[in-house]
Amino acid sequence: MPLAKTVAEWMVERGLGLPELVAAARLDDRVAEAIVQARYTPSPEQRRRVAAALEVPVEQIVWGHTAPIAHVYGHGPQFGRSP
Repeated sequence: MPLAKTVAEWMVERGLGLPELVAAARLDDRVAEAIVQARYTPSPEQRRRVAAALEVPVEQIVWGHTAPIAHVYGHGPQFGRSP
């Protein structure tokens, strides 16, 4: 079985730009961009549509977040500190 790649890597290999992916997969621009940037984990239906647009099996695409998740509010737990 060939090596799985990210959506962005498959797009480069297939010579597909974001507008073409949006049209072929019938996705909202912002959703498609988030999927390509690995900031959004697509639903099973979105995965099928993206895979079909890229002409690869769903199993050959690496899905999910690759961006680090950071806490936005506060400084995390304050163990051992008094209020």
